[in-house]
Amino acid sequence: MRQRLIGGTAVGAIGLGAMPLSVEGRPDTTAALATLHAALDAGVTLIDTADSYHWHAGEVGHNERLVARALAARPAADRAAALVATKGGRGRPGDGSWTVDGRPERLRQACEDSLRRLGVEAIGLYQAHKPDPGVPWAESLGALRELLDAGKIRAAGVSNVDEGQILTARDILGDGLVSVQNRFSPAVRTAEPELRLSERLGLAFLPWSPLGGLSRSVLDGPADVPVGSGAFHRIAAERGVSPQRVGLAWLLALSPAVIPIPGARRAASVRDSAAAADLVLEAEELAALAHPL
Repeated sequence: MRQRLIGGTAVGAIGLGAMPLSVEGRPDTTAALATLHAALDAGVTLIDTADSYHWHAGEVGHNERLVARALAARPAADRAAALVATKGGRGRPGDGSWTVDGRPERLRQACEDSLRRLGVEAIGLYQAHKPDPGVPWAESLGALRELLDAGKIRAAGVSNVDEGQILTARDILGDGLVSVQNRFSPAVRTAEPELRLSERLGLAFLPWSPLGGLSRSVLDGPADVPVGSGAFHRIAAERGVSPQRVGLAWLLALSPAVIPIPGARRAASVRDSAAAADLVLEAEELAALAHPL
């Protein structure tokens, strides 16, 4: 698979968002592990997780443990090549809702817990999951600075942020800040200013829910109207590939900073997503895809 950079680390141009393997509608453990192994076999080396990716109360870290189990079964070379990106600062009480807790002490403890679940001495990429409106952003970032200085994490990222919050993170974290993870997809393109700022600053931009409008995230809730028309589907039919593959190829074409992290519950979905790294769209196709769904 083609490579892109997160900081100084090369990863496959398509990553994997592991959240669907642990939240509502998740597959059984055997199928989930098969999906993670299929991703690694397809050249995916960036695996995105979080301590809050679980379904029921009392399951904190379910997804991190699953990722760790999948990697433990692989050869040492595969484990060395994988960059596991996890996040702290959100919670799930078990009723389907999400909470935010950006207190420095909470982030420090969340990191310690993630280190234990992942079974590593340092986390490759640790991200503040979402700014907490009840905590000064600089204080939350200060916790990430402490974790960097202590060697608990090798690099830091921020998620669900605006331009000002990215610049504050750069001021506090310096070169330790390597990524921004915001929602961006064929249907949701409001984070383009943050994408362009990330590009200018040399940061990787990791679109979450990157297939929005082509398929749905668990965060979208139930589907009301099936999707099945428009330029993405037309080009997919002409190319003989899935609309999802076209969507990911379009994201890659937007900027060399972009590394999509599509979710998957099945091995076949992972393989289809990974193939987008080799799909190069023509200029007229990109022009046709320039407008949101």
